[in-house]
Amino acid sequence: MNNPGRIAAVLAVAAVSVSPAMAQSLDAGRGPVPLTVPAGYDSTVPAPLIVVLHGYGGSGAGTDRAWGISALADEYGFLTIAPDGEREPQGRNSPYWNASDACCNFNGTDTDDSGYIRRIIDQIKSSYNVDASRVYVIGHSNGGFMSYRMAYEHSDAVAAIASLAGANHLEDRDPPPYPVHVLQIHGTDDTTIAYRGGEIGENRYPSAMGSVRRWAQYNGCDGARTSREMRDLDASLPGHETGVMKMNTGCRDGGSAELWTVSDGAHSLVYSETWGAQLVEWLLAHPKPGHLIQ
Repeated sequence: MNNPGRIAAVLAVAAVSVSPAMAQSLDAGRGPVPLTVPAGYDSTVPAPLIVVLHGYGGSGAGTDRAWGISALADEYGFLTIAPDGEREPQGRNSPYWNASDACCNFNGTDTDDSGYIRRIIDQIKSSYNVDASRVYVIGHSNGGFMSYRMAYEHSDAVAAIASLAGANHLEDRDPPPYPVHVLQIHGTDDTTIAYRGGEIGENRYPSAMGSVRRWAQYNGCDGARTSREMRDLDASLPGHETGVMKMNTGCRDGGSAELWTVSDGAHSLVYSETWGAQLVEWLLAHPKPGHLIQ
């Protein structure tokens, strides 16, 4: 059984390198957050938006640097922002996201991170020409849990999410109003957020497959599974170590579910040189259909 103290010790994301200059900043009620605007941004051309969410005890800037997302903004022409969660009122004083019963609101606060991230999205939309069909939320660990919450509570705005080593909510719920493309990435040797599901304290979370299967159901997919190409996501593991499983047939327009299983992968990967590009390209290939944009 996992416990909050153990989780607190291992969920932080380390900074790796320096990202490109931040052109602007935005304040959605918790202080300024840097916003990366791609070189050559043209206000007459809609640009995708990627929101990056850190793990428990980490930072938005650290996760962005480790994943190399803002470093790709110029090449792919997207806006990106990586906010920080509020710090715990007691204990380790770590930044966290109030994402699910399991992870990682260990002090039981009423922090509305879902509303906060939505305000960030809406403020960027009000100041920039954002492609409303390509608004994405991605995150690691606690940030992955929060990505699922954003997909569920803001399905009108979010086209797709990608969760690395996170998990969906466990309890049964009705489907959200709109379909959302979901990508779960998870290492089979993750001892922090277990690939096969587990618990933090007294609160359980679903397996990687369980999270994907639930969203396939939400998205109306027929349950058929197809295996695709192998990918190289972790530089510390030999060859193309990651298997791809898709549930994308019979789905409602604008919805699908996908699982990338990193064989022998840990909680924090040693990211391959193409990790960021693979993630960004997957996101951009999964827009929200025009008729579903509000």
